[in-house]
Amino acid sequence: MTPNSENHSAINVEPIGHIDSCYPDKFGTPRQPGLVKQALAKIIIAPAFQPEQSLQGLAEFSHLWIIFQFHKNQSAKFHAKVHPPRLQGETMGVFATRSPHRPNALGLSLVELVSVQNDGVIVRGADIISGTPVIDIKPYLPEVESVINARSGWTQFVVPPKIEIEWPTETLVELEKWTQRTHRPELKSLIEETLKLDPRPTVYKGHESTPSPYRSVHAVRIYEGDIHFQFLNENRVQILKLLF
Repeated sequence: MTPNSENHSAINVEPIGHIDSCYPDKFGTPRQPGLVKQALAKIIIAPAFQPEQSLQGLAEFSHLWIIFQFHKNQSAKFHAKVHPPRLQGETMGVFATRSPHRPNALGLSLVELVSVQNDGVIVRGADIISGTPVIDIKPYLPEVESVINARSGWTQFVVPPKIEIEWPTETLVELEKWTQRTHRPELKSLIEETLKLDPRPTVYKGHESTPSPYRSVHAVRIYEGDIHFQFLNENRVQILKLLF
């Protein structure tokens, strides 16, 4: 039986709302939930799903599962093996990864619930870009979903580098202006946590095919601003300028 054959029954899914996130673009967005604690997002529930009633009782939970659609996924062909960024070029079976390039472009994220509002919920630790369609939200149940002795497969052997962030004086001045204007005291931590995950494509991470991986300047977008940065070496990032 081939993928997407006529023997497979079609499933019609209607999004219940969408995400309004601090990450407008894919580049820079954390690849897993909870890695950037300061990453705030709002799940806006469509009026047809009566959020003032359907969200009743949710505030009693501390964490939520978000089921969403990778709506920016342009892959039209099924690939049984993918290239997880953390494996730096090596392949892995798609079902042993969290890759967005899947037979069905669905994502699953565990986030912290901050507050419930009339039209949706505020969450922390999101790894989802703005505009993402939300298929469903479910409360996290630690008594049945927290497995103490669970194994994490190949991911347990991938050790991320410890990265330090360097702020020249002029960029700290600009950061203070941005923080005061937007009333976001967490902005510095948000930027640092995001860059410490090294959002660069694999080709820039010291891969042997790239002789000088540290000469390129990159920019990640957070909220309405652009953060231009450069890796000085594999463990140090310098903030070059902020545009907001």
